[in-house]
Amino acid sequence: MPLNIDIQQILLHMLNFVILFAVLYFVLYKPVKKFMDKRDEDFNEKNDRANRTMEEADSAKSAYEEKLSGIEDEIKSLREDARKKGVEEADAIREQARREADEILEDARRKAEQAKTAAVRSADNQIRALAEQAAEKLVIESTAQAYENFIETVNRPAPEEEENGE
Repeated sequence: MPLNIDIQQILLHMLNFVILFAVLYFVLYKPVKKFMDKRDEDFNEKNDRANRTMEEADSAKSAYEEKLSGIEDEIKSLREDARKKGVEEADAIREQARREADEILEDARRKAEQAKTAAVRSADNQIRALAEQAAEKLVIESTAQAYENFIETVNRPAPEEEENGE
């Protein structure tokens, strides 16, 4: 054999290679391939689950953002309503205070008018009493004067007597 090549040895090596290849194929390649396929499926499944979760999260996020913007609008509306209500209540309180002040002023005017009327009545009564006293004094003085005049007149001799007595 030229080059010291033995065909039988080559065929045995080839047979060993085929057997080794077959054994490795059945013992290692199929389980490894099966494992890798299963791992790919798991990875794809987890990836799909993660994508669905991300989509759900994105949709939930957008829903929450819509709700949040709705809530912000609602908060603005509630603030505006509260401000309007506060202004209305302040106006109502001012109006109530104005009415109470008007009532107090009217009551004070009424009391002042009553006090004025009472003072005028009191002054009238005092003036009447003074007038009565003055009239009484005048009447007494004039009665006393009239009585004295009467007495003088009675005590005076008659004009005829005066002529005789002279």
